Amino acid sequence: MRDAEHLQSLKSELLDIHMSLEMIEHEQRKKNAATRYLRARRGIELHREFKRLERDIVDYDDWQ
Repeated sequence: MRDAEHLQSLKSELLDIHMSLEMIEHEQRKKNAATRYLRARRGIELHREFKRLERDIVDYDDWQ
C-alpha cells in the first residue's frame, strides 16, 4: 500500500512540474507575441511619420 501512495505522490509531483513548465512556456509565448505586436506597431508609426515628413518637406519647398 505504501508503494501505491508513493507512486501516486510521484505522479502528482510530475504533473505539477509539467503544468508549471507549460505555464512558463505559455507566458513566454505571450511576451514574445506582445513584443512582435509592439515592434510592428512602431514600424507602422515610423512609416507614417516619414511619409508625413516627406509631405511637409515637399509643401515647404513649394512654399519657398
